[in-house]
Amino acid sequence: MDCYTSFMKHCTICPRSCGANRYAGQKGYCQAGLLPKCALASVHHWEEPPISGTNGSGTVFFSHCNLGCVYCQNHTISAEGFGKELSIEKLSDIFLSQQKKNVHNINVVSPTQYIPQIRDALLLSKKRGLHIPVIYNTNGYEKAESLKLLEGLVDVYLPDLKYISAKYSSSFSFADDYAEYASAALLEMKRQVPETVFSSDGILQKGMLVRHLILPGCYKDSFAVLDWICQNLGKDTYVSLLNQYTPMYQAKGIKQLSRRLTTMEYQKVTNYFFEIGLQHGFVQQKSSANSQYTPLFDLSGLF
Repeated sequence: MDCYTSFMKHCTICPRSCGANRYAGQKGYCQAGLLPKCALASVHHWEEPPISGTNGSGTVFFSHCNLGCVYCQNHTISAEGFGKELSIEKLSDIFLSQQKKNVHNINVVSPTQYIPQIRDALLLSKKRGLHIPVIYNTNGYEKAESLKLLEGLVDVYLPDLKYISAKYSSSFSFADDYAEYASAALLEMKRQVPETVFSSDGILQKGMLVRHLILPGCYKDSFAVLDWICQNLGKDTYVSLLNQYTPMYQAKGIKQLSRRLTTMEYQKVTNYFFEIGLQHGFVQQKSSANSQYTPLFDLSGLF
């Protein structure tokens, strides 16, 4: 409970450092309370191949978010807060239930606001027999010191690196310091899991895979993102270039974001990936830019 005391009475778990007393029922920027809240536990087959494999990834989607992206495809849980509060013991039960489905991993999605709670649930789960890899699937807006709580518990980090430009991160996600914190966070992730390890059937067991969603009109910032990865994480870093942008939520009313990505924009970024010497990448077909791939958040798997 030391983690709860230090972070939850004056919440500084994420870069917002809003100071909410979550013990006393206060809710800060992200609107999360003391107990972890989840919206769905499912077997997901649409992650990158070394994540989903043939058996799927055991995703657990957490409610609320510390960003505020105007184009968020999961806005019903991130902004609107749909979900069910769970005890630490129940969250552990869900992790173990997912493992019984023969999934390749436990994939905690949008976990930042619940780092201490997830830590306790993972510690309990490992005592109870959790043995498959744990994936930390995050928007990247993290504090490096908070991530240290997860050292030895997370096997694979799956962070976004959304922006380098403060103009875009401020306008689209209300976080002008996004790049500052995300870059430090990714370096901490790399420190914790410096080696990339795959199973014999190609499933990621250890390491990091960085995601970047290319936005309309922002391909030059995508170049800057790839430059940072190449220069700071190394040319052998695994990178997923996402072509799935779909105007959703508030983005429909923002001129720049009200359209889908063009083939030329996506091709420019993929070409640049190779030009600067990055070696390991995943690409998406344009057909992935479809709202049908958004999960149905109906509390499945939480009971």
